Amino acid sequence: MDKKPAYLIVGKGRWGPRMHAMLEGEGRRASFATNIRRATGENDPVYESRMAESFKASGADIAWLCVPPGPHVPPMIRAAISAGLHVIVEKPWIYSREETSALLHAAHGAKLVTAVDFEYCLLTGVENWRKEYYERSGLRFGGAFEIGAGDHLGISARDNLGSHLLAIHEYAVPQSEISSFQCAYQAPNQRRVWLEESKARISQIDFLGSPEPIIQTFVSRFENSLEGTPFPFDFGFALRVKEKLALLPTDANANS
Repeated sequence: MDKKPAYLIVGKGRWGPRMHAMLEGEGRRASFATNIRRATGENDPVYESRMAESFKASGADIAWLCVPPGPHVPPMIRAAISAGLHVIVEKPWIYSREETSALLHAAHGAKLVTAVDFEYCLLTGVENWRKEYYERSGLRFGGAFEIGAGDHLGISARDNLGSHLLAIHEYAVPQSEISSFQCAYQAPNQRRVWLEESKARISQIDFLGSPEPIIQTFVSRFENSLEGTPFPFDFGFALRVKEKLALLPTDANANS
């Protein structure tokens, strides 16, 4: 597109300012939403209406909800859609099939694009897997995402870090069997996924400290989708990742 879209960043925690700086560094206009907290006694319709008016007045094209998941997110999404803004939210997606369907229906009806920020799917190695192995059966998928930091968001490592691993699985190698799944806080840092066939490892992607500009690539792909190019990481994709995660044994190697 000739004119780059403007962004409204919702949330001023650790992630919001980082995305604001990244977008401005990429030549995008970005501003922070104000007065986003629900007032005492403010019900959903009133809150959403107030947010929609504020979002629309910002002059933005895209709302990026840089806030942790929770019951506050769907009203923000509905407000953004009412204001005519495309929407990006942060993982993990925790919302029901019914709520997801309703949000997608509203967005499609308004001809707006939705996304969940699964940027690791855009690693070059993952894209190569998608080209080579997307329809291949008989493979075994393994992944490990462990970080030295603790839990800053009140979200289990299984949901927070594991959702990245299963997003890679869903995007690149959905026919493979999930054979290994490790995610943890306060552990030696590792971020890697691998594929095995006949008990032999045939490919591994180690993305710890990767220099690839995957968030910038995510932004570029999302913006291209505003003109009709399909975007793979919408709310429906995020729901599939959530449901895939729920099917894993609860004793899988992941801690909080």
